[in-house]
Amino acid sequence: QVQLVESGGGLVQPGGSLRLSCAASGSLGSITSMGWYRQAPGKQRELVASITGGLSTNYADSVKGRFTISRDNAKNTVYLQMNSLKPEDTAVYYCNVRNRFLSTTYDRWGQGTQVTVSS
Repeated sequence: QVQLVESGGGLVQPGGSLRLSCAASGSLGSITSMGWYRQAPGKQRELVASITGGLSTNYADSVKGRFTISRDNAKNTVYLQMNSLKPEDTAVYYCNVRNRFLSTTYDRWGQGTQVTVSS
């Protein structure tokens, strides 16, 4: 029943911009946060940015000042505006929805969308 549908990935030149969207639907429960992770070939998946229901945000140091995460709670949609893109931003980007129950964390993931930054 739960679906996370991502869109907005593609090919862009260095210095360009891209906007990712993720629309969540289904029996999501009480959402603690939504966010974006990315994984490049040969590397571990890493947090890019996250946002809570109270709109508190955090970012990886590598993207601070360049990326902006936002959220529409009514639509259960999270966005990632990516500016001043660099080749090292190339990765598969995954939407994440996080729930917590007592001391346990539950993560749901989108299918991933490819972002390629190249001249």
